[in-house]
Amino acid sequence: MMMRKLMMAAAMAVFSTVAVAQTVPVDGEILKIDPDQNKVTVKHGPIKNLDMDAMTMVFAVADPAMLKAVKAGDNIKFEVDRVNGRLTVTKMEKKK
Repeated sequence: MMMRKLMMAAAMAVFSTVAVAQTVPVDGEILKIDPDQNKVTVKHGPIKNLDMDAMTMVFAVADPAMLKAVKAGDNIKFEVDRVNGRLTVTKMEKKK
């Protein structure tokens, strides 16, 4: 019984230290906002946590309120992650 507990504790320690890919802030420019679909089109630099090159693409947004703080033409710093299998903007702020 004691051996089993030690093995479980060791396994939990290993899994708790496994590196999880973390989002990294990326620079971009908003080209289009689609508030009805909660989506934004962004021309962006490389997204390292997703191993993605610079390009223009459409993203879902985690919080529709983010779209009210920006407009087409704004330069932004944002973070993207996979949420339920979709590439989703999880943070976004207008650059000054």
